Formats: sequence, structure tokens, C-alpha cells
Amino acid sequence: MEKSDIGLIGLAVMGENLVLNMESKGFRVSVFNRTVEKVERFMAGRGAGRNIYGASSLEDFIGSLKAPRKVFLMVKAGQAVDDFIEKLIPLLDKGDIIIDGGNTHFPDTARRTAYVESKGLLYIGTGVSGGEEGALKGPSMMPGGSPAAWPAVKPIFQGICAKVEGGAPCCDWVGEGGAGHFVKMVHNGIEYGDIQLICECYSIMKNLLGMSNEEMHATFAEWNRGDLDSYLVEITRDILAKKDENGAYVLDYILDTAGQKGTGKWTAIAALDAGVPLTLIGESVFARSLSAQKEERVAASGILRGPSPKAYSGDRKAFLADLQKALFAAKVVSYAQGYSLMRAAAKEYGWNLNYGGIALMWRGGCIIRSVFLGKIKEAFDKNPEIANILLDPYFTEKLASAQDGWRNVLAEAIKNGIAVPCMSAALEYYDGYRSGRLPANLLQAQRDYFGAHTYERTDRPRGEFFHTNWTGEGGDTVAGTYNA
Repeated sequence: MEKSDIGLIGLAVMGENLVLNMESKGFRVSVFNRTVEKVERFMAGRGAGRNIYGASSLEDFIGSLKAPRKVFLMVKAGQAVDDFIEKLIPLLDKGDIIIDGGNTHFPDTARRTAYVESKGLLYIGTGVSGGEEGALKGPSMMPGGSPAAWPAVKPIFQGICAKVEGGAPCCDWVGEGGAGHFVKMVHNGIEYGDIQLICECYSIMKNLLGMSNEEMHATFAEWNRGDLDSYLVEITRDILAKKDENGAYVLDYILDTAGQKGTGKWTAIAALDAGVPLTLIGESVFARSLSAQKEERVAASGILRGPSPKAYSGDRKAFLADLQKALFAAKVVSYAQGYSLMRAAAKEYGWNLNYGGIALMWRGGCIIRSVFLGKIKEAFDKNPEIANILLDPYFTEKLASAQDGWRNVLAEAIKNGIAVPCMSAALEYYDGYRSGRLPANLLQAQRDYFGAHTYERTDRPRGEFFHTNWTGEGGDTVAGTYNA
């Protein structure tokens, strides 16, 4: 029997589509599923007549693979991955590779990499972004784990992933341990922020400007031809135009309660652990949580007082231009915060992340793909050590020119009682980051007053700490310090 180049376990929609993608690129693929009936249905349906082998057992599946065996797991993140690892280890030989392509939390990938390597095998945890269509036609892939495994899977991964200008693949090695899944987690956090920012623009258009779905559709179509050219703006354009069989707009009948799978929350928690101000992405997670409190919000709407949006009496065309600038500026802040988190994680975990390369990986195939990711890559090409992409001349100038419109939009939204948590968080971060002096001197004085936590002084070198006996009764004993 002809041996397969790679095998995949888990024939849900993402798994099926990845198999068909790999086969279409010239690779022979073996498939297995815990429920063997799924294998039979797939081989009789979408997999029929293709260079795919349907295995009837795990032993049959492993036996069908070329050495070094490459086993791609597309199963539910969590215990199911650990269970399959335990089943696979006795069947594999030294140097064989286990790959996890699910939305796994990066500490789990780091743990599994160390464990699988201790058994003489290699491990990859790879982020796969792009949804069902991306899996079939070309996703963005972010692999990390055992570096020795990369040469064996590189031709397959780079063969099936999305391509951008010049055929550059949207996949490259990210780093050791959990690095690949960490970068995918940050991708998803930025996705949360992007989606919420677009929703806030939609709310302003609908509730303040009184725009129809067709007008909003036309506006997003126009925006998608400029600096905001991106997958999420593109699908928003399409969603706004979609009608059901009765001629009604589908969007108008969707309940306003958002779901989430946890990756945005993981990003916010990682930022808190690292002490990185990931304010916009944090607000996007909380916005989903608030939306889920539908019954409470409906009750509160009849009790809590505040302004109701009044029909906008100004120049609507000019205001829409301001809104476009505000969305672009806030999106840039979201990416800047995500990159700051990756830089902090690389320092903590000893990863050598290629930040420009990550921008390239996100240029195509993934949910947050957008035209200005090319500008992020250029920023890191010019200065690989840049502390924050906001300091790159291109983005510095862009945000300066967007600033008046950004502030105008937020002022109008706030005056009219329209919630804009992410767009305002982005501006607050921008204003805080550009402040040479913040009121944290008072904060430190308060901490020292009630807890003897000490402070540094502007007239003394950094690293020297002082305590004031504010009441005359506190004495000289000070509290210990630590950094979040």
C-alpha cells in the first residue's frame, strides 16, 4: 500500500477541509476519526476518488504513514488532545511528529511539547486561522513547539497555507514551546477588538446617523477599497446587504447577545499576567460579556437615565470620514497592543519571535488579514527593535491625521449615549502612551500613605526607593515590593 505524507485525526468541518486542501496540493493523506462511521461517510462523500486513505483503526492509521510519521490532530482542545497523545505515543517511533491544530491554550502546548519530547517524539502546536474557507483554500498557520520537527512539515504547511504578493506563504516557524499557539491567541484577541470596533461603527451609523442597511453596506464597501481594506470590513459589507426569503435584512433579526470561545479572555489574562496594557482587547471581551446580560440590560433600559441619540444635524459625509479615520486609528492601537504583548511574552519565555514575519503570516488566509499589516512588516523591517508600532513614522503620521476626527466621533457618541468601549479605550491608551507624565505620582503617594509601599523620586536615580511618614505615626518600616 502506498504510504501517506501526513495523517489527520478529527473529521469535523475544519479537519475535512484541511484534508481536502492537503490532497489538492499533491499530498497523500490518511484520515481517522474516533467515530469510525465518520471516516466511512467522508470516504464515500467529499473524499471519494481522491488520494486519501481512510483508516479503520488507530493502528491501521499509523501504519499507513511515511516516516517520520506526521499526525495532525484536529480534535476539541483540552482533554481530548491529551487522550490522543497517550494513545499515539506507544504506536509511534523516535522522531515521529504529533501536531495539534486546535485552539489550544499556549501553556498546554508548552507542557505537551516537553512531555512528548521526553518520549523521544517531536511536537508542534500550530494556530490555524481562516475558518472553514481558509482551511479549504489556504489558512494562515502559526507553528511552534519542537524546532527539529519544522523541516519535516514545512513543505506541507507552506504548501497548503495562503499566499500573498510574490507567492510568500502565510506560514513560518514561530518559536519553541507554546509560541505558535501564543501568537494565534494574540491573533484571536486582535480579532475580538477588530470585530467590536466595527460593531461600534455600525451602532453609530444606525443610531446616530440614522443610516439604512443599504447605506451602511455602501459605506463599508467604500471603506474596503482604502486603508481599511480587510476581511472583517469585507464581510461586514456583505452581512449588511443579506436578505432572507421574505426580503427582510437577516441582521435586523439576530439577537444582540454575543458568544465567545475563550481565546480573547486568554489574551486579556496573559496581558494582566505580563503587566501589558491590553486595554482595547480587554474591553472587547467585556463588551461580549455585557451583551450576554440581555435580560438585565432590557430591564435597566427602562430604569437608568441617560441621553437618547438625536438625529445628527451636521455634515453627515464629513462625519463618516471622521468615523473612517477613528476606526483605522483604533485598529492600529489594537495591533500595537497585541505586538507589545508578544514582545513581553518573548522576553519572558525566551522566544525569538520574528515580528515582521508574523505580520506577513497574518496578511492572508486569517480572520484579521488587512492591507495595513504590510505596513507593520515594513516597520519591523526598518527597525526590528521598535518598542511600539505607534512610533513608526507611517503610523505616527496616520494617527496624527486621524486624531481630530477620532475625538469628534467619540464626543458625539458620548453626548448621545452610544456605548463605544473599544474605540474610546484605544484613544485613552494613545493619550496615556504619549504622556510624558501621568498622575501615577499621586497613586504612589497614596500607596505609600496607606501601605508603606515606597516610591521613586524625579530628582534621584531610578531604582532608589523612598518612604514618607505621612501621619507622623507610621515609622520607618516599609512593605515588600513586586512587579506584576
